[in-house]
Amino acid sequence: MTPARDSGAGPNVLLGTRIRERRMAQDRRQSDVARAVGISPAYLNLIEHNRRPVSAELLEKLAAELQITPEELSEGREEVRIAALREAAAHPVAGDSPPELEQLAEFLARYPGWSELLIAQSRRAASLERQLVDMSDRMTQDPYLLTTMHEVLSAVTSVRSTAAILVEDGEVAPEWRDRFHANLHQDSQRLSVTAQSLVAYLDSFEAEGTAASPQEEVEAWLADGADPAIQLSSDAARQMAAGIGQRLARDRQMLPDQALLDGLRADRDVVALAARLDLPVDLVMRRIVDLQPEGFAGAGLLVCDASGMLTLRRAAKGFALPRPGDSCALWPLFQALAAPQVALAHHVVTTEGRAFATISHSSRRQPLGLHGPWLTEATMLMIPLDGPAPDDALPVGPACRICPRSDCVARREPSILVPQGPRTGL
Repeated sequence: MTPARDSGAGPNVLLGTRIRERRMAQDRRQSDVARAVGISPAYLNLIEHNRRPVSAELLEKLAAELQITPEELSEGREEVRIAALREAAAHPVAGDSPPELEQLAEFLARYPGWSELLIAQSRRAASLERQLVDMSDRMTQDPYLLTTMHEVLSAVTSVRSTAAILVEDGEVAPEWRDRFHANLHQDSQRLSVTAQSLVAYLDSFEAEGTAASPQEEVEAWLADGADPAIQLSSDAARQMAAGIGQRLARDRQMLPDQALLDGLRADRDVVALAARLDLPVDLVMRRIVDLQPEGFAGAGLLVCDASGMLTLRRAAKGFALPRPGDSCALWPLFQALAAPQVALAHHVVTTEGRAFATISHSSRRQPLGLHGPWLTEATMLMIPLDGPAPDDALPVGPACRICPRSDCVARREPSILVPQGPRTGL
């Protein structure tokens, strides 16, 4: 089933988006609404991002729970927009000079584009305000956060006390020294595990009830098989997905599935295969990740432009990617930018000890002709390896802020997972 479109709101307003906007307008949590209608929060999240259909029965339940008629929720009548404009007008920013409420219908009819923009901006501002309040509340009242912080402080205090005894008491009996060393080891492990859990929990604060960025939406769409039936919630994500979809279609036309499979049976060397087929190396790498043939299961792909900004991320199995806009400077992907048209082969190992074989390649083009700028694009194919990492594997991480490698020569900012030198006090 394809989510219904709102003919009055324009072609880009989808049913899931309206459900989400209505829920957020009432300051309701996903988990509360999902529980009330008998579905999981995860399924409601997919619905709100237009990635799952809504049956007529479920639409009735959602409409009743959100105090709106199914027709308004699925068709988006003009009354819904007038109500949204009234909500915008009621914001305290209006002060002592509220807008002319009696002319809302005329304003909506004469300026539908400006009305949509005003409604969207108002809802976005309200969403950010609720998110800020929610974060503030969770930072001061969340029981899990408070318990975890207490656990961190407890472990730090224990480590410091034990270390102080070993330093200040001079000679310590071997039996007691061994006990103290064992305590230090156990407490440091407890502190490391708890701190990593705390970081993961803090990073999840904005996940519930907040739409993914366009890039994350497209990444999830690609992970679902780039199914055109899956609806994306934002115009930017749809535009990005359209461009990627066109490129995938061109790639498949230039290198059909069977031709790729036959070529890999003869030679698994990606660069040699590209030369034999007289095709670009990056095209062959994209097709391998798209098809996932035998021997390349779980393969992923990273693409960046000359600035180092990642323009496409298809995560390899077991390779944790950071938030969009962040990356590790040691990824071989960036080394390829300095050697256009040359394929670089590296082994890498993540902070969790997972090993990958990588092939990185960059190319240049001049779409505006002889006097136009050079555009450089680098692509890295990542292939998961079984067993321990090879001796020549390059240690890499997700991003400096969440990478525990304290001795990394490429670190550009302190990690929140490791201590940053001697400190006084707790």
